[in-house]
Amino acid sequence: MTPDWPKGICRPAAGAFAHAGIAHLDQLVKYTEAEILALHGVGPKALGVLREALAAKGLSFRQPGDS
Repeated sequence: MTPDWPKGICRPAAGAFAHAGIAHLDQLVKYTEAEILALHGVGPKALGVLREALAAKGLSFRQPGDS
């Protein structure tokens, strides 16, 4: 399957997700914002795009301390 990254996700960020084994937006709920931001190639702009795309689907990043 082709990754379903929202418009605004640049190639370095998409590559970082592929390297981390993250292929779909829905998988991001397993990670905190800090964990995603720590990936090489993912910056604040990409994080904002992802946050908005998740919210549009009624989803969000995992909160620190949640298991």
